[in-house]
Amino acid sequence: MKINLHKYLILFLALLLSSCGAKSTFDSSKLGTAELDVIYCTMNDLPQKMDIYYPSSGGPWPVIMYVHGGSWYQGDKAEGEGWRGLNEQGFLVVSVNYRLGDYQTKFPAMIEDVKCAVRYLRTHAGDYNIDPDHIGAIGASAGGHLVALFGTADESAGWDVGEYLERSSRVQAVISMAGIADFTSNIPRGLNGSIYYAFGKLAGKDSPENVAASPITYITSDDPPFLILHGDRDGVVPLEQAKILNQKLTEANGSNKFVIVEGGDHGLQSPTGGETNPAGAEINQMIVDFLEANLK
Repeated sequence: MKINLHKYLILFLALLLSSCGAKSTFDSSKLGTAELDVIYCTMNDLPQKMDIYYPSSGGPWPVIMYVHGGSWYQGDKAEGEGWRGLNEQGFLVVSVNYRLGDYQTKFPAMIEDVKCAVRYLRTHAGDYNIDPDHIGAIGASAGGHLVALFGTADESAGWDVGEYLERSSRVQAVISMAGIADFTSNIPRGLNGSIYYAFGKLAGKDSPENVAASPITYITSDDPPFLILHGDRDGVVPLEQAKILNQKLTEANGSNKFVIVEGGDHGLQSPTGGETNPAGAEINQMIVDFLEANLK
């Protein structure tokens, strides 16, 4: 059989040029708007949704993904609108829902979902005009725990399941606020009740389940930069949790910054209405500076 090499060479070059010249499929009418309730993955027949907040110009943009708190069994992505101000700094903001703990759903359902959200964004980067190589995550409380897992646990943890498995779920920067880093350490009784409901196990013991749920278990020298924020008057998650995370990252030569908010409670605010150190405006600027340095 005679092969027409010239024909196949022309076809190959045409395909190559076509792929190199592929244009973004982003709809520019979305600039400056919000797109709510976008289904990103379906786990156990339960569609999971995200809200997307677009900058008013530019792109492709780096992404900051907000993971809400709520003791792993409550909360909603709607609170992510509070981070919409980052649009003005040139970041696309995404806020995600995930399966919440109940009598049937337990950890690691939550981290499986949010990892799928990252893979979804990378798969659809052209649709949202984003830079798939620059995705960061921010979360507080239960969300702070989940984003810390984002930064330390890779595919070997076994939580990359479901859709878009050809894409990576790793992120390039993490901001963890008031999250748990070590489930084997002493946990206050009130918080341990929430943990038992969402995880099916009590914390505070050196069990395989607690080790697996702890972000510090997976720390390696190639983890992304971390910004760790924790109030010294946090009555929910002990400050010691942030100190443990900072210590382990530092020992692994991780690129991390640790800020203790003096006078700050679980929400990094003064429980008496006074000033914290650093103050709220300074904390916001730290977050912006951290993202500017590590996602652009």
